[in-house]
Amino acid sequence: MQAIHQAIKQLINISEVELDEFLVQSFSKTFKRQEILSYPQVYPNEIFFITKGIVRVIVTDREGQEHTVHFALENQFIADYASFIQKQPAVYTLQALEDTEVIILPRSAIEWGYANLKEGEKLGRIIAEFYFIYQDTRIKNRYALSAKERYDSITEVFPNIHNRVPQHMIASYLGITPVHLSRLKKEDTRKV
Repeated sequence: MQAIHQAIKQLINISEVELDEFLVQSFSKTFKRQEILSYPQVYPNEIFFITKGIVRVIVTDREGQEHTVHFALENQFIADYASFIQKQPAVYTLQALEDTEVIILPRSAIEWGYANLKEGEKLGRIIAEFYFIYQDTRIKNRYALSAKERYDSITEVFPNIHNRVPQHMIASYLGITPVHLSRLKKEDTRKV
């Protein structure tokens, strides 16, 4: 629980008492490698804070093809945010790629935080702003940067990603084929 304490304290001014009252409503859970945290078509009623591990966010197209749209690492919040906020069925699948430990903040805790924390609304807004900025940057990069530029910048966004995630998932995230990713990696090794 120490990691989420530090993360929230970096975002808002909050006393230990307030923080404890808020987090007492949350609970820890461990998901095994490949286990699903959140399914599409199910109403998401929690936000996850990752203390250990990595989560992949997937959208599946009409042909059943999976597309990786995001990775979330330690000390990050993750959920199908739009569906959570709108109280609609989820679009994304959230999958643990490693044994992953999370702190689950149920909807009731989030709503309690909005109503009772001095800066609860601010906390929600800041988390939503981070998510929006990430998504907006991702969309811009997808269309404004070349595949090589996206490949070169992925480790800035996700440190050590190449050692933690299968290459075909990274290729999917970058919007390229695994063969193209392999070529980009070979080009990088030749430069060293």
